[in-house]
Amino acid sequence: MYQKKLGDDIRCPLEYGLKIFGEKWDSRIICVLSAKQTLRYSEIRKEMGNITDAVLASALKTLIENKMIERKSYDEISPRVEHSLTKQGKSVVPILQSVCHWAGIFYHEDTDDAPEMIQCKRCDHK
Repeated sequence: MYQKKLGDDIRCPLEYGLKIFGEKWDSRIICVLSAKQTLRYSEIRKEMGNITDAVLASALKTLIENKMIERKSYDEISPRVEHSLTKQGKSVVPILQSVCHWAGIFYHEDTDDAPEMIQCKRCDHK
């Protein structure tokens, strides 16, 4: 199993924030859970569309370890596991909405040949 030779070298709050929710799929998972509140793994997978099972499982595990997402198991016949945002996870949503708004303004300005951005319709761009 891989082990880091050096520990994290966090020197400012921005680095910490990006470490916690800055990976490729993290913000999309957070936005999906923000819009839908509580979802099972298969529902998250369906909402995400183009993510592999291995990547989704890994991203969820990391977000749970970082206390952004809560995983709740129900002791039922046909086991059920649901995922939802924690208080800390919910606190990130306005930040992600601001980034989304900013990107919507400057994406086409900075790139002349940029393809049309498909809106995810999960962020409140107001």
